[in-house]
Amino acid sequence: MPSLILWSLWLSLLNLPLFAQSTSGTIAGRIVSATAQPLSEVTVRLSNSRIGTTTNEQGEFTLNNVPAGTQSIVVSRIGHSRNRQTVTVSAGETTRLADFVLPETTETLQEVTVEGKNSYKTDIPSNSLRVKTPLLELPQNVQVVNRQLIADQQIFDMLEGVSRNVSGVTRQEHWDNYARLNMRGSRVSPFRNGMNVSSTWGPLAEDMSMVERIEFVKGPAGFMMANGEPSGFYNIVTKKPTGVTKGEVNLTTGSFDTYRATLDLDGKLSQDGSLLYRLNVMGQSKGSFRDFEYNNRYTIAPVVKYKLSDQTSITAEYTYQYSQMSVIGSAYIFSANGYGAFPRTLSTASANLDPTTIHDHSSFLILEHQLSPNWKLTGQLAYFNYSQVGSSLWADSTKANGDIYRNVSIWDAANEGKFAQIFVNGDVTTGAITHRILAGLDLGNKKYIADWNQTFPLYDSSFVFNGNKPNYYLPSQLLPTFDRSQSLRNRAGANVLSQSYSGLYLQDELRFWQDKIRLTLAGRLTTARDSQYGEGTDETVFTPRVGASVSLNKQTSVYALYDQAFVPQAGVDRMGNAFKPITGNNTEIGLKKDWADGRWNSTISAYTITKNNVLTTDPTNPNYSIQLGATKTSGIEFDLRGELVPGLNLIANYAYTDSKITKDTKSENVGLPVPGYSRHVTNAWLSYRVRQGAVQGLGVSLGYQWQLDRYGWFSDAVDKNPTMPNTFQADGAISWQNNRFNIALNVNNLFDAYIYSGAYYSWSKSYYWQAQAPRNFRLSMGFKF
Repeated sequence: MPSLILWSLWLSLLNLPLFAQSTSGTIAGRIVSATAQPLSEVTVRLSNSRIGTTTNEQGEFTLNNVPAGTQSIVVSRIGHSRNRQTVTVSAGETTRLADFVLPETTETLQEVTVEGKNSYKTDIPSNSLRVKTPLLELPQNVQVVNRQLIADQQIFDMLEGVSRNVSGVTRQEHWDNYARLNMRGSRVSPFRNGMNVSSTWGPLAEDMSMVERIEFVKGPAGFMMANGEPSGFYNIVTKKPTGVTKGEVNLTTGSFDTYRATLDLDGKLSQDGSLLYRLNVMGQSKGSFRDFEYNNRYTIAPVVKYKLSDQTSITAEYTYQYSQMSVIGSAYIFSANGYGAFPRTLSTASANLDPTTIHDHSSFLILEHQLSPNWKLTGQLAYFNYSQVGSSLWADSTKANGDIYRNVSIWDAANEGKFAQIFVNGDVTTGAITHRILAGLDLGNKKYIADWNQTFPLYDSSFVFNGNKPNYYLPSQLLPTFDRSQSLRNRAGANVLSQSYSGLYLQDELRFWQDKIRLTLAGRLTTARDSQYGEGTDETVFTPRVGASVSLNKQTSVYALYDQAFVPQAGVDRMGNAFKPITGNNTEIGLKKDWADGRWNSTISAYTITKNNVLTTDPTNPNYSIQLGATKTSGIEFDLRGELVPGLNLIANYAYTDSKITKDTKSENVGLPVPGYSRHVTNAWLSYRVRQGAVQGLGVSLGYQWQLDRYGWFSDAVDKNPTMPNTFQADGAISWQNNRFNIALNVNNLFDAYIYSGAYYSWSKSYYWQAQAPRNFRLSMGFKF
């Protein structure tokens, strides 16, 4: 019955455009340079109004809801001349303009509202977030880590320093194959191109060679597009064809035997520009500061886009990521004598253990169709297939003399995900009110199977690994022999985690008083079926969303938000009981402001999140989780990003987080901090590049990461103090670039701080931790053609 209701509502929504009456039209066009190359991130706005947008990578723009009659549009971009043109707009029609030519200039523009070249500021969300509203006007805190920032910090993948660029985001425990980021008191769900691709273990951490930007959306609901944690999610936006023929190659070397090469090709496959392509290739050989650890990877990511007409296009995208690494879990160090008892170079790996190999395939098919000047229909399918053959290390116990009693378990796994989404965006005018409609259907099916049933001790009466005198070679009698004669499915037995869901959502953003006041009313009906280790659940839940945003002026807005979350949870506890889904409420208020004619932006927000049925690691057995019951997280966040003055870019953020257990099966745990967060987190990255003179193109950057009042990965009242030492890490870079060539030297952890995260492991009465890298460097060279 719920599915029948969903389909009935959906078919009704598709008829909305037929009833829309409009007295406005649409202006569309393209912005190019003096050499006829498309210009992205150009501001296009209607004179004397709040209607505006920015160009995409093809230099194209569309202005919707333009009042019929004679209008004037203004085009501007940092480093380019300003252009103005008069246009006659007819109601219900699209007026297409000839290409705008925007010549470069050495003068600073007086009127600029979005990012220009080499800026860390982004003004509009990606299409995969499904909303057309600029970030300044959204009733939600959204922070974007763009391509320029990723390049300046020489970030390789999601396991590295992405988190430092967004308030309150911290990197948590990981197995060196998938990313785990925390924010607002819990794990952040990983999305890719607007789809929730999270699984129990995965997906494989995305390599930055395929990434255009990373959008951190704070709070639940995620613009109605999928199930997600109440804390929020990060959305990986992959590179797409731009229609501009260009290429770039980069070579990098650095500490710990790091060698890396990337190639990015972009262009047309047909002369008329109807068939476009993008190809990104990466190869990497990378060691570690820990002994006998490595992670060698390569990525191939082709994308093809076919424009069937001016209104319709199809995009096909495929990504293959390969990773071969030392035995998983060797980054964890164990000691009976407290944290940091061994040097950072120690690992629990054995040089003669077989590596773990991962093959990660993903594909997208996206159809976009402009139904009318004010309505657009988008549909996309995605398929994910992840396979892993390997093993993982852990320790049973430790002794004060440095002995670590290790064991190794087989860890072969397969993860499959199938997703479908169809949604419509459109504007309807009723009197003085504009309704910005978002409606859609969201379907998904995920299945994870794993074999970790075979375990071997890596010690006997004649050999025990000792952290003070490590012997990294196992005697032959202790080398494990895993039985893979049967298929993974047969070996996995009941170790199967599956979930299927369907969701129907509708959002209406009502815009009043020349769009200065915006009220968002939305809801999502979700049906989810879970089967975990033989235990199943079936739930149908409605989650509402109410938001308001008010523009105090063209540069300043305030907002308030209330929404709810529903997140099915995979797995069972060690007693075999299936986990209940997460439910939660979020209330939030915030202030957003553009400064210096839009060159930089600041956001401050305050929130409270309540969550029920929260999971954390079982202190008695780390292979299982337990449900805490309920938590309450409150905090304040501040983000600043953009170009303060020409050539000087800054990212700065601060977050105060207070997250407590409010309900638990153990009464003594009530009031304890939720595991895995820091009460105070502040980061900054300041970058200056000389724009003229003898050293034009020279750049210098300096940044830091500072966390205070940190808590371990799990806490229990009967165990040791869950607090971690405060951490401070400083990083810097020096670079030089011109239009074709660039070279950069980045040095991380300048003061060589010993930074780690961990917990007390009551099962073995040991402390365990992971250390971050000591002082290290990366030297890169790149050429554009």
